[in-house]
Amino acid sequence: MTYFQSLSAAGFAATAISFGPARMGFGLFVPEFKSVFSMSQSMVGLVSSIGFAGFFVGLLIAQFFLNRRGPEFPVLSGLAAATTGLAIVALAPNVPVLATGVFVAASSAGLAWTPFNDAVHRKVREVDRATALSEISTGTSLGIAAAGAVAAAMVLIGFNWRVCWAIFAAASALALVGNWAALRQVEKARRDGPAPSWRALMRREAAPLFAIAFLFGITSAIYISFAADHFAQEGVPGLPKGAAPALVFIAYGVFGLAGLLTGRVRNMTGLTWLLRGLLAVAAGSLALAALLAGSWTGLVTSAGLQGINVMMTSAVLAFWSERLFPSLASTSFTVTVLFMAAGSVLGPGLAGLVSDGFGPDAMLYGAALLPAIAAAVLRDRSVSERPVA
Repeated sequence: MTYFQSLSAAGFAATAISFGPARMGFGLFVPEFKSVFSMSQSMVGLVSSIGFAGFFVGLLIAQFFLNRRGPEFPVLSGLAAATTGLAIVALAPNVPVLATGVFVAASSAGLAWTPFNDAVHRKVREVDRATALSEISTGTSLGIAAAGAVAAAMVLIGFNWRVCWAIFAAASALALVGNWAALRQVEKARRDGPAPSWRALMRREAAPLFAIAFLFGITSAIYISFAADHFAQEGVPGLPKGAAPALVFIAYGVFGLAGLLTGRVRNMTGLTWLLRGLLAVAAGSLALAALLAGSWTGLVTSAGLQGINVMMTSAVLAFWSERLFPSLASTSFTVTVLFMAAGSVLGPGLAGLVSDGFGPDAMLYGAALLPAIAAAVLRDRSVSERPVA
């Protein structure tokens, strides 16, 4: 195996674990957690927000150690956090311990994301970089789908949800070993000048980028936290009891592979129309989760649209930030993702309160309004890809 192949495989495994069960597993198992720990919708939202706060903190820690020790330390720390957090959830006796495990596990996504971009850009030939990054990003979709498949096996075979989380922890430990072997040859980047200042990114031209990232964080986190449980509560004809969340995440992950086509779609439509389309897709996904929650069509379409939205929007944020700030590509992407993470922390907590007060349908319709309004007001003149720094 060439180093390009081993680094791609390591990144794929790290992404599959950290963005699959570690970051999204809580939403997949909300029905089980509600049953075992007697959790209200507000409590579900709070624990989910705590998990996304772990992602936010992980991003900050990753950037700190990436600049000082290179990508190996934050990636391995992230996979160690994923293994530990997933194991804590598997053994959790109460909600506080559960929330701790979710926080620790979700921090792995923040720790492992940007360091791999750095490793690929410095250790893989330019001709192979796009392929390597695509293979690594595919781990997100397949990791989510695989988590859904494990949950489906739980329903069909009849083992306890704690076994699922033990399986996730064991897979994370294997990914940790593989990444340790692959990343030993990746040294710290050499810097000739001072570290770039984040203040250089606070430009008027970047406001739409950061606003879209923040909104994306809110809506995607609400869907991850509540949609699967809502489909489970409504029930889908012909689907075994408890299998709806698994099917939601399998469809989410499989349809999310459309993210690999983002660049081609952007070249065909332009950035503004691509953003409008993705905002409309996000709104449709949330609305269908309320409107057709009791049907196969609603479940697969809603989850599939959300998968497309998440993976394609993530790709848009990556290349949009790089084009605005080509001389600050890594820093600008980190700040963009921090805006997204901030929205992810805010969204589920507020959505849980709304759901308890007005019902889950009202909460999902209200969340759908946010991207729908953004799509309606987005204008060409507000979306710029012209380099500003």
